[in-house]
Amino acid sequence: MASQAASSANPVAEYDAIIIGAGISGMYQLLSLRRLGLSVHVFEAGTGVGGVWYWNRYPGARFDSESWSYGYGFDKDLLAEWEWSENFAAQPETLRYLNHVADRFDLRRDISFKSRVKAARYDESANLWRIELEDGRRAAARFLVSAVGPLSAPVMPKYEGMASFAGEAYHTGLWPHEPVEFSGKRVAVIGTGATGVQLIQEVAKSAAQLTVFQRSPNWCAPLNNSPIDAAEQQRLKRELPDIIARCNASFAGFIHEADRRSVFDVTPAERAAVFEQLYAAPGFGIWLGNFRDTLLDEKANAELSRFVADKIRGRVNDPALAEKLIPTNHGFGTRRVPMETGYYEVYNQPNVQLVDISATPIARITPRGIETAEREFEFDMICYATGFDAVLGSLNRIDVRGPGGRALKDSWAAGPRTYLGLQPEGFPNFFTLVGPHNAASFCNIPRCIEQNVEWVRDLVAYMQANGLTRIEPRSEAVEAWTQHVLDGVEKLLFSKVNSWFMGVNPNIPGRQQRHFLLYAGGLPLYRKRCDEEAASGYGNFVLS
Repeated sequence: MASQAASSANPVAEYDAIIIGAGISGMYQLLSLRRLGLSVHVFEAGTGVGGVWYWNRYPGARFDSESWSYGYGFDKDLLAEWEWSENFAAQPETLRYLNHVADRFDLRRDISFKSRVKAARYDESANLWRIELEDGRRAAARFLVSAVGPLSAPVMPKYEGMASFAGEAYHTGLWPHEPVEFSGKRVAVIGTGATGVQLIQEVAKSAAQLTVFQRSPNWCAPLNNSPIDAAEQQRLKRELPDIIARCNASFAGFIHEADRRSVFDVTPAERAAVFEQLYAAPGFGIWLGNFRDTLLDEKANAELSRFVADKIRGRVNDPALAEKLIPTNHGFGTRRVPMETGYYEVYNQPNVQLVDISATPIARITPRGIETAEREFEFDMICYATGFDAVLGSLNRIDVRGPGGRALKDSWAAGPRTYLGLQPEGFPNFFTLVGPHNAASFCNIPRCIEQNVEWVRDLVAYMQANGLTRIEPRSEAVEAWTQHVLDGVEKLLFSKVNSWFMGVNPNIPGRQQRHFLLYAGGLPLYRKRCDEEAASGYGNFVLS
C-alpha cells in the first residue's frame, strides 16, 4: 500500500514504483508491477488514458500499423474479445480500445490524471526518487519508470507574431477535444510530415480554401485501408496469436519482412512488378517489405525512389506542382514514410494550393494570417503540423536529476547514453520505456512495448527475490551499447539524411547536431541481448 510521509502542509505519497504517463506502455507497466504485489502509481498529464492517442485527436489521425497487429498481445482473452472495424483504425477507435483495456483491468484506481510531472530527483540517502508535480504535489518511490512516449512533446515553430493571429490556431499534437469545423473557412496547414499529410487530406474535403506550407516534401505511399468484414473478423480471431508471434519475430515488429533479394538480383520487369505489388498492398510493405538493399544501397534506393516519383507524377495533374511534391534531398524510406489516402490528388482540387517555403519563407504570422517573403495570406485558421521534439523532448521537459544533482538533459547533451535503451548511465532505479537507443523507438510500438515492460517487470521481480533495492548500469556496458547502436545505423541510409531519427529538427533552434536516437538492430537481436542480460543475472548492472 502507498503511504503518506509526515507533512500536513504538503504530504508526500510513497509507493514502490511511480510511472510517468498513462499511454500504452504506462498502462501495461502499471498492470505488470501491480501483479508483483508492488504499490504502483501513474501520474498522467491528460484527463484520460491513451497517451499519443489521447492527445492527437486531429481529423485524419489513424494507425499506419495494421490495427490487429497493434493491440496488446499479453492476454489471449483481451486479444480475442476486441474487434477492429478497419485494417488501419482511426484515432477515436484506438482511444476506445485503450479505455476498454483500462476498464477491463481496473487501471484508473492507480492513475492520477491532470498530474504533469515537473521534476524528479534521486535522494541517495533514502534510495528514493522524489517527484514534484506542476501543482506542487509530491510523491516518492523506489523505482521510477518513464512511459512518456517518443512523440509526445509538440514543437511550435518560432515565427514572429504568432500570438497576434486573430483566428483559430491549433497544433496537431494538442488538438482540442471539441470538434473543429473547416467548412467554408480559409485554412493554413504548416508542415507536410506524417501528421500534416493526414490532416491535409481531411481539411481539403470541406475548407473553402486550403493553403499548405511545405518546407520540404516527404515520400508518401498509399495506406490502402479497408473495413474488416465478418468473415475477416473470424479469420483474425483464429490467427491473431500466430500473427502476434510473427510480428514479435520480425525486424520491426510488423507483419512486413524485407525481401532477402537485392534490387539487382531480378530483371527490370520483375523489379517493377514487385514495386507495383507493394505500392498497391496495405501498409508499410513498400517501406519495410521491399528488397533488402533499398535501405542500404544508394543505387538500389534510387530505383525505388524513381518508381515512387513516377507514381506521384501520375497522380498530380500539374507537372510543375508534382515536382514540388517529390523529395530531392533524400531517398524513399530514409526518413519516416507518411502513409496516405488520396493525398496527392488533393493538389488537383481548385480549393487547394501549395506554398514552397524553402523558396518563399514565412516571415511572420500577422493578425490576419501568414506573411511570406512574397506576400501576405489571409486565414481563418492556422494548423501547425510541425511535429515533436522526438524521443528526447518528453524526457527533457522534466527536470530529472540523479545523484549529486546531475541533470539527465545535460548528461545527454552530446547524445543519449544508456544501456539497452532502458536505463540511463548514472540514474539508479530509473527506467526509460521506449526511450532513446531502445528497439521500441523504431518498431510497431506495442510489440516492442510489451518486451520493454516485461523485461523491467522481470528485473524488479529478480530484485525482490534477492533482497536488492538499487540498480544502475556499468559505465563500460553503457559505452559498449552506445557504440553498438551507432555502429548499427552506419550501414543504413538513415545515417546519411537529416531527420528526427538522427536528432535533427529544423523547428527547434540550434537542433542541428546529429546523433542517432533510435535502435536499428531490429527487434529479434534486441530481444536476444536483453534476454542474455537477464540470464546472466544482470551482470552489466551494479546491483546492491
